[in-house]
Amino acid sequence: MERAGGADAIALRVAEVRRRMAEAEARAGRRPGQVSLCAACKARTPEEIRFSAGLPIDLFGENRMQEMRNNLEAGAYQGKPCHFIGHLQTNKVRQVVGRAAMIQSVGSLRLLEAIDREAGRQGILQDVLLEINLGGEESKAGADESELMPLMDAAAALPNLRVRGLMAIPPPESDEREARRHFARLRGLMESVSGWAGEKAPLDTLSMGMSGDFEAAILEGATLVRVGRGIYGERP
Repeated sequence: MERAGGADAIALRVAEVRRRMAEAEARAGRRPGQVSLCAACKARTPEEIRFSAGLPIDLFGENRMQEMRNNLEAGAYQGKPCHFIGHLQTNKVRQVVGRAAMIQSVGSLRLLEAIDREAGRQGILQDVLLEINLGGEESKAGADESELMPLMDAAAALPNLRVRGLMAIPPPESDEREARRHFARLRGLMESVSGWAGEKAPLDTLSMGMSGDFEAAILEGATLVRVGRGIYGERP
């Protein structure tokens, strides 16, 4: 595990991330342990992931279908859930549905429908998050804020998937106040659709915040943060 600085370095980083998460929860007046830690393990080896699975990490996040499949086959996650957090093309849906416990990056009706068809073929209910492009950045995936309700309404008619909440990767900010502004917008969107479909869509997951801004996200209501560099070090 030389690429990540060794097992000890990973363990120290996870302990530090957990400490900072607990401090942010306390600042926000939230109970300890309300926020799940997702280890974003893009480009990491199965050995690195297998070691980190023994640490206080709740789940893993993969950006690439092939890496997720390889790590599942290698047993690298040690039974912990894996979410798909990267851009998903409709022609790759078959390889992800049923393997990922949740697909976090759903930002179009076309993708929703493709996931529903594949989940129906497999006879399963696939959990998803709707990805919102908060900054309107052309370089980033996700639906516009104005598309949220139409997507929610469309999802209600799809029997083989379940919307669990929202996800976003807002523009990077150098200042906590600006970062919190973006996260507060996503929380507001979540609140605006709360209770929209009752048990069909138990909106309980707000996935926002990464290595550089997860504390700001927790202060604004994140229930899941995605941390890669803060756990494994710089990518190779």
